[in-house]
Amino acid sequence: MMPIYQACFLIFITAVIFTCRPTAHAQVKLLSGIEQLHRLDLLPTFKPSVKIGSVSSYDRTGGNDDGFNGTYSFVRKEADGLVIADLKGAGVITRIWTPTPTDDIVEFYFDGESTPRIKIKFRDIFTGNVFPFLAPVVGIGAGGFYSYLPLAYKKSCKVLVKTQKIEFYQINFATYADDAGIETYTAIPSNDFKANLEKAQRFLASTGADISSYSVSDNQKLNTRNFKGTLAPGKTITVFETDKPGRIAGLKLAPASAFAGKERDTIIKIYWDGDANPAIVAPVGDLFGYAWGEPAVKSLLLGTIDDTNYIYLPMPFDKSARIELVSERRDRAPLDISAEIKYADVGRRNDEGKLYALWRRENLTTEGQPYTFLETRGRGHAVGFILQAQGTQPGSIPEFFEGDDETTLDGELVIRGTGSEDFFNGGWYDVPGRWDDRVSLPLSGSLDFKRHLARTGGYRFMLTDVYPFERSILQTIEHGPVGNKFPTDYASVSFFYSENRPTANLNLPKLADRKVSDPTSVVFTPGWTTPIHAFSWSNAVLMKKDDKIGDENLRHLSMKADGREVFGTHYISFICEMPQAGKYRVSIQAIKGADGAIVQLFKNEIGIGTPVDLYASTRQKSAEMPLGELDMNEGDNRVMFKLIGKNDASTGLGFDIYRIIFERIG
Repeated sequence: MMPIYQACFLIFITAVIFTCRPTAHAQVKLLSGIEQLHRLDLLPTFKPSVKIGSVSSYDRTGGNDDGFNGTYSFVRKEADGLVIADLKGAGVITRIWTPTPTDDIVEFYFDGESTPRIKIKFRDIFTGNVFPFLAPVVGIGAGGFYSYLPLAYKKSCKVLVKTQKIEFYQINFATYADDAGIETYTAIPSNDFKANLEKAQRFLASTGADISSYSVSDNQKLNTRNFKGTLAPGKTITVFETDKPGRIAGLKLAPASAFAGKERDTIIKIYWDGDANPAIVAPVGDLFGYAWGEPAVKSLLLGTIDDTNYIYLPMPFDKSARIELVSERRDRAPLDISAEIKYADVGRRNDEGKLYALWRRENLTTEGQPYTFLETRGRGHAVGFILQAQGTQPGSIPEFFEGDDETTLDGELVIRGTGSEDFFNGGWYDVPGRWDDRVSLPLSGSLDFKRHLARTGGYRFMLTDVYPFERSILQTIEHGPVGNKFPTDYASVSFFYSENRPTANLNLPKLADRKVSDPTSVVFTPGWTTPIHAFSWSNAVLMKKDDKIGDENLRHLSMKADGREVFGTHYISFICEMPQAGKYRVSIQAIKGADGAIVQLFKNEIGIGTPVDLYASTRQKSAEMPLGELDMNEGDNRVMFKLIGKNDASTGLGFDIYRIIFERIG
């Protein structure tokens, strides 16, 4: 048998010459292989694939069994395993994703051959240590495992996992014409392939660096223009303008902190070629990946680093360009702004689209209808999506994020996802170490996860796995596992290239409809992931339990104490993050029982409000019990509860806490 270090080779895909309508500008060779992972300058170019698609483990009945039971996690069964993809025609696998890799062997069969050319452990596709599946072309993060290594086939590709069960997966692919020049993977890598793989590794490892040079071809000279100015409330400033053909390769705006805040009242507008309406119009923060008013993204192509916003998506134009900042602030201090624009004096080719960005919000989403990222007609390709999602039930499992993404291109549904965080290359929201925090990877990541605010979101940018369309695109995502039944506040930015001005309405809603909506009720669930600041030094233990109380399974934090601790009364202190400052009414919901203690809210060693008695002869979930009122800061606050005693019937000092509820009252 061939050694795996030889077997795991992939030949780069030969160049495809893409023909289009005549143009005065020279055409470029359009590449459909690993070169696209570092040839950022080719991102605006229309794609030559006949169609794209995906094979995934989504529930074919429309339910939510998208891999949990493995019911739909294969195309067919064979004697020695499960076929998870059986692709026909000339094509390229552009993305493989799973949150549940195993040590089972995956075999890739090319062009109908009976012997696999690749044999590799499923997990090793993503670990980055087995050639040619090398990091950061492949990677792990936010609970997801992903590979962007292109796998080419001239006639067909069958992917088989030697197991009887797998769970979640997605495989994206592009299909080409038979005469497109696609060459099948080979066991002996060419020097070109190895060189391009190394370039892709260097490029994808450049997050945080200025990659504007990648946005232009080698023969295009980059110019730099700097701007400094003051943006007064209610005014507009122009930070860049040219009346020559060209392409913007990089844009930086600073300070990033100047655009932070929940009002979404500073707007960026980018115009192409004298159009009276902007091609890109969005709140500045949201365009650069802010989450609910705070910088959140640090990706390869877009984000914030060192208090500077950046974007490196190539922006070609025909004859002119203008970038404006518009203040819709009222009675607030002017903003001192600096900008750096990298650009080349080489105009858009006729085989390229112009970059557009659509900011949308549905607050709340419509029951029975998925949320629409982008719906437009014309020719182009989508290259990125950012989503901020906020539910209406803080503290509850965010079931709205069980929704699947769907992609309809030219009237045909071609991609069906398996869950919202899956679309963003993640997995397992609300699980520590997975989708439970801000995570930025080169092309995807989690904006945040805050169960107590019912907030989460993600981003994904596309290089080899772009969504090309000739006539139309409809990109949606569900809010809820079945039937879009969970009302949610969704705000998104969609990035796409278009041959002509899109038919989508790019206009922003009025200021009042853009503002971040903070929940008035904030609910912490200590049985899940609420941070603990401290608890009794001695004679106390904590554990998490999942008990059936009545008809409910209640996950809760259980504190059991005895006697006194080092400094006196037993206590537990939580770190509770508030979305805004103010006065809050504090209540708890607990599980009463035979060992229940008397609990009181404390601040600076002073008891607040009325103590509550958690004793009951049988275990039962309590109603919400008000404890008192606290003045809270925006951000982290320490909230302390003390076990000040017990009634005569109680057998111990127990505190089984299910929820902590804060209601803003002033």
